[in-house]
Amino acid sequence: MNTVGIAARKASRAMAKADTASKNRALILIAAAIRRDAAQLTAANQQDLDAAVAAGLAPAMLDRLHLSDKAIATMAEGLEQIAALPDPIGEISNMKYRPSGIQVGQMRVPLGVIGIIYEARPNVTVDAAGLCIKSGNATILRGGSEAIHCNQALAKLVQEGLAGAGLPAEAVQIIATTDRAAVGAMITMPQYIDVIVPRGGKGLIARLIEESTVPMIKHLDGICHVYIDDKADLAKALPIAFNAKCHRYGTCNTMETLLVARSIAEKVLPELAKLYADKQVELRCDAESKKILINYPYLKDATEEDWHTEYLDAILSVKLVANVDEAIDHINTYSSQHTDTIITEDYSRAMQFLREVDSASVMVNASTRFADGFEYGLGAEIGISNDKLHARGPVGLEGLTSLKYLVLGHGEVRV
Repeated sequence: MNTVGIAARKASRAMAKADTASKNRALILIAAAIRRDAAQLTAANQQDLDAAVAAGLAPAMLDRLHLSDKAIATMAEGLEQIAALPDPIGEISNMKYRPSGIQVGQMRVPLGVIGIIYEARPNVTVDAAGLCIKSGNATILRGGSEAIHCNQALAKLVQEGLAGAGLPAEAVQIIATTDRAAVGAMITMPQYIDVIVPRGGKGLIARLIEESTVPMIKHLDGICHVYIDDKADLAKALPIAFNAKCHRYGTCNTMETLLVARSIAEKVLPELAKLYADKQVELRCDAESKKILINYPYLKDATEEDWHTEYLDAILSVKLVANVDEAIDHINTYSSQHTDTIITEDYSRAMQFLREVDSASVMVNASTRFADGFEYGLGAEIGISNDKLHARGPVGLEGLTSLKYLVLGHGEVRV
């Protein structure tokens, strides 16, 4: 790990001064290599999937691990989107003359070396590499053992693209060992790694919060809410509430709690229940919603713990509320500050929800599943941050940079 860290620190200096054309060329070459070797990537992914099934991994983990043809194409497209984005590095802003005669402003610069620790999701290998390359950083990737074959195949293509663009291959290194001790080393190497980005289950991230001596960009869990207001258009509400839960169960931007205005619940809930029943979604209901859905085949009583739970499964908590104020109060009490949405045609309530819900992404009349760097036009994301310092929400290029002050003088001295 020391050898990897030394190489990454050296590569970070080369990446910090790399020109935009070289970084973009690397991204385009990697995208082309991914399309060229799609069949080999699928085969490597199947090796990982077979081993994961044999090991008894949960369905949500298998879903994250699976790399479909569409996912491979999306990885390549994401790299091309990143290449098309403006290069933030070297951008100078806020230049002002001070009374002393000096000019003071700021320049955007790379963070340095980004350590990324993640489980399953081989697409993270490419998304993270692409964002780090464009933002002038080096990165050390430590994927989960369940994706080792696919991650190594992807890392080989990334390093091929870097070399083809005249950039150091060590700018993107993937840890080949599956030994968990590598994680312990990464999170205690501040001399080599400037920031850790964890992407994985709550247990992994909780461990890193406890043990890391390197700053982190992170979110612990995604307890996302959809609130259907009594001024909602049901033609929008039904597909949004269905998509937010059932599009994919194992993602951090999946809805885990549905809040419905009490005055329209008898109209909305039975229609939604028909949709959820087709997917065998278990509904954990408060007393009021249970009365309405008493004949639903997959029904349980909600407990206090349910409002705190990220299920990552075909399970949904349901609660009736009086109005938007009660919905906001519930969300700010139980939310993990990830993503929450209101469905309403009332402009004032929509604006109140946007102002008062304290989450990284707050939405009106849209599925929580849109809380994603690719969907936000970032090209890809290196992770999602629920924190308020440095980066918040999907973390793209700007989240991997910092600002330093510039001072331009003309011989001035302080008096």
